[in-house]
Amino acid sequence: MSNRATVLYDAPGPRARSLYRLVSLVVLALVVAAGYVIYRAMDDKGQITSEKWNPFIESTTWTTYLLPGIRGTLVAAAMSIVFALVLGSALGIGRLSDHAIIRKLCGAFVELFRAVPVLILMIFAYQVFAEYKVFKSSYLALAAVVVGLTLYNGSVIAEIVRAGINSLPKGQSEAAKALGMRKTQIMVTILLPQAITAMLPALISQMVVALKDSALGYLIGYVELVRQAQNLSSVYGNFLPALIVVAAIMIVLNSALTFLATRLEHRLRSGKRKGKGPVATPVAGADLAAPGLDLTKH
Repeated sequence: MSNRATVLYDAPGPRARSLYRLVSLVVLALVVAAGYVIYRAMDDKGQITSEKWNPFIESTTWTTYLLPGIRGTLVAAAMSIVFALVLGSALGIGRLSDHAIIRKLCGAFVELFRAVPVLILMIFAYQVFAEYKVFKSSYLALAAVVVGLTLYNGSVIAEIVRAGINSLPKGQSEAAKALGMRKTQIMVTILLPQAITAMLPALISQMVVALKDSALGYLIGYVELVRQAQNLSSVYGNFLPALIVVAAIMIVLNSALTFLATRLEHRLRSGKRKGKGPVATPVAGADLAAPGLDLTKH
């Protein structure tokens, strides 16, 4: 640790550094002790024996439980992410509309569904779809999960879109209006392409949230990874190993999603950097000028 002072705090003296080391050692000792207690409790329950891990090296465990769960998680997450991006973009742009009624309606929609927990949205959608037979029984749970995730994440993405567009310099919109461009043209061709790169980190985080929240579908009977892990643990009695394996799979899935989205962000940013450069703006009448001809004299 550097002993130099910064603008945020003064450099600790010898006594303070000694106190920090002592506190760190005490915290480390507590963490190790807590880990040992947990280990002993799991060992007494027989949850860390090799027999509890053996099912995960059998192909039937993966084909019967884990792979269907992974497929269900990915399907629900992919559908909800796509729908949420579309819904969020429409609501975010609507909140910037010149028409007050559109701004208020989009604002009320965003505030409502951003405040309601995702699980309640899923349960409510499931009950409505079942009561009015909107979907076949085999698709009820999937539809409820997708609708719940779409409404919540779409509302959050709407705020991300609105903030991203508002962060751009106002002079660009004013210049475009001066050239006679309509607001739709300004939004589609000028503002959104620039705002997307600024919004990508927040959008990536929201995609990860949607992927993780798909696990809530097990409460309404949707076949996803957490539900399949519970079914697996009830058969083999390996609750802790099943949760550890599911956690590892979710980490891999979220890391892969983050990696792909980050690569897309870098690709967009590098493309914009390569496209930078002086752009010659044609001026009316400029082609009439010739070398040595001074138009100010006419």
